[in-house]
Amino acid sequence: MTVYNFSAGPATLPLEVKRTIEQELYNWNGTGCSVMEMSHRSKEFTDMADENEALARELLNISDDYAVMLIPGGARLQYSMIPMNLSSPKGQAIYAINGHWGKQAIKEGGRFCQATSTAPISDDVYASIPEFDASKLNADADYFHFTSNETLEGVQWHSMPETNGVPIVCDMTSDLLTREVDVNDYDMIYASAQKNMGIAGITFVIMKRSMIGHSENLLPTMMNYKTYADTRSFYNTPPTFPWYVMLQVLRWTQAQGGVKTIQAMNQSKSNKLYQYIDSSDFYMNKVAKNCRSEVNVPFWLKDDALNAQFLQQSSESGLKALKGHMAVGGMRASIYNAMPENGIDALIAFMKQFEKQNS
Repeated sequence: MTVYNFSAGPATLPLEVKRTIEQELYNWNGTGCSVMEMSHRSKEFTDMADENEALARELLNISDDYAVMLIPGGARLQYSMIPMNLSSPKGQAIYAINGHWGKQAIKEGGRFCQATSTAPISDDVYASIPEFDASKLNADADYFHFTSNETLEGVQWHSMPETNGVPIVCDMTSDLLTREVDVNDYDMIYASAQKNMGIAGITFVIMKRSMIGHSENLLPTMMNYKTYADTRSFYNTPPTFPWYVMLQVLRWTQAQGGVKTIQAMNQSKSNKLYQYIDSSDFYMNKVAKNCRSEVNVPFWLKDDALNAQFLQQSSESGLKALKGHMAVGGMRASIYNAMPENGIDALIAFMKQFEKQNS
């Protein structure tokens, strides 16, 4: 039985990447050692790091105006580092909220600066992106932060927000590398690796060099972006294995045809799943169609009493991790880059059969 992992993160890895890891685990690059045992100062590892950065810059078209940093920890650490480096206790920052992770970001940001939201923060589950008037934003704010794709709610920005000239910082943890973006439109982009770039333990950060090193706050060395920019993320021993896995995923992404091809694949997968859900009287999606996520598809059964049965039978059929987040309920299919279209076909076939049996 083929197993398809719909986990929101840590997410499924490409099969080819897992096979490479298996083959190289005990003897990496002919060294006779695992990459986990190699010094991060060795030529073998620094060469790998060079390739990693070069390939990321190529895939995302990142110019030399931007530093590329690999920082231990996840997006939650960035929620603190961003205001610490880019603002101050008296400074102001603007947050656009359209889901759970945006709420977490502004909550943490408010500990280090005066953080305001573009619209009242709702306690309800977000099903759209709240509108705001860009002309009313504080043009002197230190930065404008938004989460491009909310994994819990399945709400995604499909166009850039207007910020009235305020520098743009974006959490792209769940959709970086899934679609084409113009990095030059942003002042900072960050993404935890465990969705589309590898495994947990490292965060990929793209930041304009002109923004680095100007904080007037007393920063811990490991919380200062300048530390990573100046040392190419080698200030201390980095998470070497996640770094290695990231390179394998970047190579795989390039082999698929790059981000443009990946985007077309993701749109095909999500369109197919949404079309089936919309055509059914048994399932539903609650997100406004103009901001539906292309990588996280939440759906609900019309009868919640069938949820446990759906999850048990789907898991037994090889469709794993379909349970929705407890804050949202229902089901959720996370269909990141590594999810093949065959997985979508298998999910839809199961959903049709389950609907037939329980209608």
